[in-house]
Amino acid sequence: MSKLSIVIPVYYNSDTLELLYEDLKEKVLGKIGDYEIVFVDDGSGDNSWEIINKIAAQDKNVVATKLSRNFGEHAALLAGLSVCTGDCAVTKQADLQEDSTLILEMYESWKRGNKVVLAIRGERDENPVKKFFAGCYYWLVRKTINKDMPQGGCDCYLIDRQVIKVLQMMDEKNSSLTLQVMWVGFKTEKIYFHRKDREIGKSRWTLGKKIKLVIDSMMSFSYFPIRCMATLGSIFALLSLIGIIYVITEKVTKQTPILGYASEMTVLFFGFGVLFLMLSMLGEYIWRTLEESRNRPPFIIDEVHRSDDSDLDKNKE
Repeated sequence: MSKLSIVIPVYYNSDTLELLYEDLKEKVLGKIGDYEIVFVDDGSGDNSWEIINKIAAQDKNVVATKLSRNFGEHAALLAGLSVCTGDCAVTKQADLQEDSTLILEMYESWKRGNKVVLAIRGERDENPVKKFFAGCYYWLVRKTINKDMPQGGCDCYLIDRQVIKVLQMMDEKNSSLTLQVMWVGFKTEKIYFHRKDREIGKSRWTLGKKIKLVIDSMMSFSYFPIRCMATLGSIFALLSLIGIIYVITEKVTKQTPILGYASEMTVLFFGFGVLFLMLSMLGEYIWRTLEESRNRPPFIIDEVHRSDDSDLDKNKE
């Protein structure tokens, strides 16, 4: 019989964890046969770890995993995938915004032979501003990275054991795990769901993290930033050449004095601004190269509690 792993990254989710487990137990766990739930505490500063262990004491199929500090959701999911033992694994958010029955649909899709099952937001009950900026990000991804990115974006996914092994071989830092899952290929199906607004707790998905996701996505999967720099440089060089020819022509033919200190300085400062922007993009690539060359693990596991009540200290290999 096949085994399903449910990987749940946890970061300041103490107020929803027990509700989430009860929801899974009511709607999912009794219908899927062999399973395990892998909770990954990503350096939460609340009592999430204690609650995870409380749940693990009730259910021998719960694997409590704790990272040594906060590494981010990408790393937490990778850690959960490295710990899980299922034939396939599905990711699940701990904020109760997606219906748990979605797991059943994804599991049935996997049984039909799909090695990647993407859960797509068909509708979402969040505020218009949030939906607008999310739509802008997914539009940008479709135009510059992956034309198959759904308009509503992908919230979670189910992947086969073969896909998990590929993701572990990639071992990338500062990237988007969702885009990695879409990049690896394999037979894929999309399932649409209604994403509810968050009713309990406070989201830790800050503006800084959102900006980092955009940068990580662009730098890891697209040459668009480099092409953009080359295009801007060509345009500025062409405009500068045209401007020089025009000024010299005016001076020679009409004796027009070359004036305009303020306008020259404005153009100069603007040009320097664009130049430094380009240098910062190059710096991003150089820093990421340095980060990969250090060969530091994307996550460090502090503790793993399984049903035999043993503690495993494990670092990412």
